[in-house]
Amino acid sequence: MRPRASAAAARYGAVGTVGSLVLTALAVAPAAGTAPTPETLGTALAAQRAQIAGIRFAACPETENLPPAVRCGTVTVPLDYARPDGKQIRLTVSRVGATREAGGKKVARQGALVFNPGGPGASGMYFPMVGPMPEWRRVAAAYDLVGYAPRGVGRSAPLTCQDPEQFTKAPTHSPSRPDASYKAERVARAQAYARGCARHAGADLRHYTTLNNARDLDVLRAALGERKLTFMGASYGTYFGAVYATLFPSHVRRMVFDSAVNPAPDRIWYANNLDQSFAFERRWADFRAWVAKHHKTYGLGATPAAVQRSYETVRAQLTHRPAGGKVGTTQLQSAFLKAAYYDDYWPMRATALSQYLKGNPRPLVEQAAPQPMAAAEEENGNAVYTAVQCNDAPWPTDFRTWDRDNSRLARVAPFETWDNAWMNLPCAYWPAPRQRPVDVRTSRGALPPTLILAAERDAATPYEGALELHSRLAGSVLVTEEAAGTHGIGGGPNACVNGHLDAYLLKGRLPVRRAACAPHREPEPLSGARVADLPKVR
Repeated sequence: MRPRASAAAARYGAVGTVGSLVLTALAVAPAAGTAPTPETLGTALAAQRAQIAGIRFAACPETENLPPAVRCGTVTVPLDYARPDGKQIRLTVSRVGATREAGGKKVARQGALVFNPGGPGASGMYFPMVGPMPEWRRVAAAYDLVGYAPRGVGRSAPLTCQDPEQFTKAPTHSPSRPDASYKAERVARAQAYARGCARHAGADLRHYTTLNNARDLDVLRAALGERKLTFMGASYGTYFGAVYATLFPSHVRRMVFDSAVNPAPDRIWYANNLDQSFAFERRWADFRAWVAKHHKTYGLGATPAAVQRSYETVRAQLTHRPAGGKVGTTQLQSAFLKAAYYDDYWPMRATALSQYLKGNPRPLVEQAAPQPMAAAEEENGNAVYTAVQCNDAPWPTDFRTWDRDNSRLARVAPFETWDNAWMNLPCAYWPAPRQRPVDVRTSRGALPPTLILAAERDAATPYEGALELHSRLAGSVLVTEEAAGTHGIGGGPNACVNGHLDAYLLKGRLPVRRAACAPHREPEPLSGARVADLPKVR
């Protein structure tokens, strides 16, 4: 626990001095010779205050559902960095201290490793719990493992856009080939959702952005007492990590970008979502090929095309009779989308499909039905996702553009295209001002060497994004898991990937240029006996 600052020091931190503040701001100005903006000055002041205040870690609230070993605290940041003395919000933080022992040997502590799992809208409060896992033990020996909930998420100035029960209501249906009537319905729903975000958040809505997430991260760094940041971001966490590296390169110690978002300004975010939908089709094909290979176990078809017909049969049946009264075509699609993210879902999803066609809907209901206890968390996550993406960049405001682009794409990538469009459509009607995306890039020598991890067939963040990020961050090194598509590969089942991750975090060692790892093993199917033994529910 950090000692509390004296009253005099606290007052100094709250007021600061113009001279020290300007010097600090100049040190983190985006480019040499660039005058500090009000936001730059506000970030420097907020970080100065946070460094003095620190974080008082104590037992975590029960609502966090974390074990006693994890300690929790908060860090205060301005809602608007251009007005650092205005409204303040508190971000929740979790931490487990470095164990300082690995393999029976004492290990020197290297500071705090801050993690963000992406989203936008995901919480990293759970991250300190990974320490005992074999893949993380060496890192946990050297680093305090620090997670946090970004602004808007969980208890960090939570954002909401609609009644959680309405957000997770089920069963619902989403046609794979929407007609004009259904499209008009989704436009109306998107408009209503955007209005709901504005109604609930008011003037605060505009401040949920990637830029502010990056500024918050620098304040968290200071509050943790770290002169330089060691950070690992996955998925969207790679994007605001890259924005952080662009804004504060001198504050970076080590950074890991796991499953990188394409940071090119013209891809944020509309084009990135089209790229993602195309990539999901490829990963959906990988899943169907795996199921076909295990036809003897699942009986869903000996070819990917036959497996697709089995899936469409289930879709058609759920349209008329939802499974368990809770799983319609929308819930089915959402459940099987996870199989395109993570291949460890493949055996479970194939089992659910197989059992449903044999008259047993229970596995599908268990895997796809909404969980009422998670409704508030899911609505909150979606609200933050929407706000950040809509605020970050311009979006087409005429539905005819969306209709044209997604109709074309759906001809070759039908699996996820329209559902992805409906998820992001509120951005066409967004009430808050949009900003120009940050031009992520660093000059050679400005940023310490960084590590990029990417799976070659990742759907959520297509591999081209890792190549683009690599080209923009001078001195970065890309490690590729070839012929694999799991989203988020650091600390996973690939020992080669984890070897590079450990070498970088523990010793600062990277491959000379690029490195490739063979894919991790495909999941094993559930045995025929285990599938047959599942209880049937009529």
